[in-house]
Amino acid sequence: MDIQLALDRVTIEDALAIVKETEEYIDLIEVGTSLIKEYGIESVRKIKNAYPHKRVVADIKTIDNAEYEFNLCFDAGADIATVMGVSSIETIKKCLQITNKKQKIVMVDLLNTTENKRNQLFSLSNPNVIFCDHLSKDEQEISGKRNTFSHLDNVWSIRYAVAGGITTDSVDQLVDKKLEIAIIGSAITNSSKPEKTAKRFKELLKGL
Repeated sequence: MDIQLALDRVTIEDALAIVKETEEYIDLIEVGTSLIKEYGIESVRKIKNAYPHKRVVADIKTIDNAEYEFNLCFDAGADIATVMGVSSIETIKKCLQITNKKQKIVMVDLLNTTENKRNQLFSLSNPNVIFCDHLSKDEQEISGKRNTFSHLDNVWSIRYAVAGGITTDSVDQLVDKKLEIAIIGSAITNSSKPEKTAKRFKELLKGL
């Protein structure tokens, strides 16, 4: 399982410094929504230019205007861009169209989607689509970190990621899940020793 480092609520300079410290233990770099909102698409470009060998995720959370926003992300160097699953199917399909044309990846954020909408989205599954089970920042602040991931037991036939509230105390529960990516943010970025923490996450995901 790959580790996607989520960079939020930091400056571009701090984001670059955190990646430099942890790059040995992470597989994808997520330019977080807050980073894009505060510093613009240039944040994606700067991070990709600094780490061209890493896959960069632009967490733009598109909900409309898909063609413009996805082209913006991919032209800045992103390998993956995100769209909210609660968007219209027309928006999701436009994201897929741009993604396929650019030979990139779309990550569909399942935050606040209903079971019916998720089933509709899963029917669009193809090798260029990753679905993301996401516990929001606001939910984490109210309910705390995740303690269980049992609802992911039956994820078998689609590309799947999990994000939000993952800690070194709970990440071992992901080891046997059929997941592709664990998205980890503040547990690493707010750590007093990001490199050591990222290394520990990698060890735990390998069952060490």
